[in-house]
Amino acid sequence: MIVFDHASKVYPNGTVGLKDVTLTIQDGEFVAIIGRSGAGKSTLLRAVNRMHDITEGTLTVEGVNVSTLKGKELRRFRRGIGMVFQSFNLVTRTTVIRNVLSACVPEMPFWRVLLGAFRKQDKLTALESLDKVGILDKAYIRADQLSGGQQQRVALARTLAQNPKIILADEPVAALDPVTAKQVMQDFVRINKDMGISILLNIHHVELAIEYADRIIGIRAGQIVYDGPAKAVDQTVLSSIYGESGPQEETA
Repeated sequence: MIVFDHASKVYPNGTVGLKDVTLTIQDGEFVAIIGRSGAGKSTLLRAVNRMHDITEGTLTVEGVNVSTLKGKELRRFRRGIGMVFQSFNLVTRTTVIRNVLSACVPEMPFWRVLLGAFRKQDKLTALESLDKVGILDKAYIRADQLSGGQQQRVALARTLAQNPKIILADEPVAALDPVTAKQVMQDFVRINKDMGISILLNIHHVELAIEYADRIIGIRAGQIVYDGPAKAVDQTVLSSIYGESGPQEETA
């Protein structure tokens, strides 16, 4: 469970990222965050694994007050939260399986990291993760030979290899064509439903959010202006999030 309790974030330059956000995300939910650029979507998402610190209020994840974590405790906490980025963040000159195996590095002895000596179980976990996203056949191909959609699937497999309880996805389909974007969103749905992993996804493409997520959070100027079922999102809701011009420029 993720609980924001009157949480705010003000950046050093005075920019307000979040303003008095109170929000609860239950285990196993698939939640999409929508709103204009600069509305606070990424700030909300990245606060969960403390890539951004909140400046007021509290944030608890699985009963842990995130702001109190330091050092090894913070690193251990982050291991339970997967993160998928728009830019994939792969080492493109090495193989797909080695990219997925990189998820094991934080828990490996230094000498194993230095020699690239991964355990048999680590390799099996990596292969299983690739199979879950449908690209097991690409395991020994260099990452730079894959399409954008396939690279995003590698990034997703790397996250699954962590065995996370929560996956955060920051604009995961923004760099993909419409057909591939739908395929990747379907991967998220399958992982959410079949594996029970909570998905919190920040996305510009409103139509994809409504089609694939169970719940929509609309954010405007750092404040939650809509929180409800995806199927209940209508033009009135979109106007409250984006203004009278609607989300057109966000999805163009």
